[in-house]
Amino acid sequence: MFGCECLCWESESEFYFSQPQPFSLPANLPEWPQGQGFATGRICLGELEVLKVSKFESIWSCNLMHGKTNKGLTFYKPVGIPDGFFCLGHYCQPNDQPLRGYVLVARNATSSPKEEVGYAHEPVLDLPALKEPLNYTLIWSTDTEHIGCGYFWLPNPPLGYKAMGVVVTDKPEEPKLEEVRCVRVDLTESCEIGDLILTTDSKFSKYPFQVWNTRPCKRGMLARGVSVGTFYCSTYLDSEEELEISCLKNLDSTLHAMPNLNQIDALIKHYGPTVFFHPDEVYLPSSVQWFFKNGALLYQDGNEKGESIDYRGSNLPSGGKNDGAFWIDLPSKDDARDHLKNGNLESAELYVHVKPAMGGTFTDIVMWVFCPFNGPATIKVGLMSIAMSKIGQHVGDWEHFTLRVSNFTGELWSVFFSQHSGGEWVDAFNLEFIEGNKPIVYSSKCGHASYPHPGTYLQGSSKLGIGVRNDAARSKFIVDSSTRYQIIAAEYLNDEIIKEPCWLQYMREWGPAIVYDLRAELEKLIDLLPLFVRFSVENIIFELFPTELYGEEGPTGPKEKVNWKGDEIC
Repeated sequence: MFGCECLCWESESEFYFSQPQPFSLPANLPEWPQGQGFATGRICLGELEVLKVSKFESIWSCNLMHGKTNKGLTFYKPVGIPDGFFCLGHYCQPNDQPLRGYVLVARNATSSPKEEVGYAHEPVLDLPALKEPLNYTLIWSTDTEHIGCGYFWLPNPPLGYKAMGVVVTDKPEEPKLEEVRCVRVDLTESCEIGDLILTTDSKFSKYPFQVWNTRPCKRGMLARGVSVGTFYCSTYLDSEEELEISCLKNLDSTLHAMPNLNQIDALIKHYGPTVFFHPDEVYLPSSVQWFFKNGALLYQDGNEKGESIDYRGSNLPSGGKNDGAFWIDLPSKDDARDHLKNGNLESAELYVHVKPAMGGTFTDIVMWVFCPFNGPATIKVGLMSIAMSKIGQHVGDWEHFTLRVSNFTGELWSVFFSQHSGGEWVDAFNLEFIEGNKPIVYSSKCGHASYPHPGTYLQGSSKLGIGVRNDAARSKFIVDSSTRYQIIAAEYLNDEIIKEPCWLQYMREWGPAIVYDLRAELEKLIDLLPLFVRFSVENIIFELFPTELYGEEGPTGPKEKVNWKGDEIC
């Protein structure tokens, strides 16, 4: 997000700084296997057909001065729109990153919606799907008295229609009505603001101004909202109010643009990341079958004796919910216990869940990593790092990362890196690649959180320098997910195509509840600190450390995680 210390607007002819250049992946895309509507360039949403436009003409740029640092934000209109398709709104992005965005353009679907298999939506009366706005409302301008400034216009839709985005001009005259189209309300979904891209204060204009990107309010594999790629701007925003623009809605229940099984395999072989574990990692991953075969036990509440688990997990309780009645644990004998804790890299594989995202315009390829044991945390206080003996450790660690692929082209768009209770989306242009278009994923020492680059990441307060260390680095310990994977679920495909493994239906805990005196553990840490900092950080330490480190409950499997059906949590 940019905040302005000094702001000026520049027309196209007055740019004196370089504009973003288009980004492309390191290698060319392959020819994907044939089938359905995946990677055909266009997607039918029911009554509307949309395609993605990523060629733009710059309209206006906000030049932001941060001391000696010169940054900018440019607003664009899509160009090269094919005949019959219509613009829905304009696009913007910061100038310090490659030009990678898109906007969707739309037209009426060529075939009758009622003839489409899977389309069960009755049109509203006989209103057309797309209509010109009635007029425009000026949202904000940098200077209303002089030509050479930016003007931001909200289309005012006819009754029963919604605007999809904002229009930007460099002149005070209202845009032409044919500049954009509004969409019939039953073909839309509500959207919300995402990342704040720009904020200015009132010294540059009569009113302050903010710009955000947008996303559908409801996200996840069952949601049907489709992001248009436009932005939202306002001089104020009431969090209780609905935005004056919307996103599209996919009314094609067949999700024909999702990849079939052959295309999924091709995507994984082309994009499957290489996972690097830390060179000092002791608790490596394994396959689930290896874990079961080598002594993992199933316990039931009220029964002190554990039961051996079939290598397929067929004797695990199936379905239901995590009610605390069952859990998995390591064998009691030290040698067998330590053997399981250390994992088995040779057997390790990635467990893949494929699901729709953004209303079926993207595919999320979620890759789950299983480690039999999560090691204890290392606490960092200033320059000191202290390895704990218990805090953070637990049996059965499930971590994941997610590849988001465009269903228009099959292009890798971004990767989500899961990090304990949250994580981060990283655009493709900020990834490291090891071979062709295969990204690198770094798994942190002991905790197995995923990161896009090597380094030390602090889970806590970076400002105070207090928190849990997450160390990530390259090593000889790797798993190549492009070859070592198993597709365990893709609900949008026929159940006969992908048979889910027995162990995936186990909804209880993959490790026992661990109860220990947390305060006593942290007090041991505090006693190791120099006297002059001990008392000043004591309260901070007890407040900062996230609860999952305390290991009070055993972790659950993939299907019990919120992101199995929902979107990733950042």
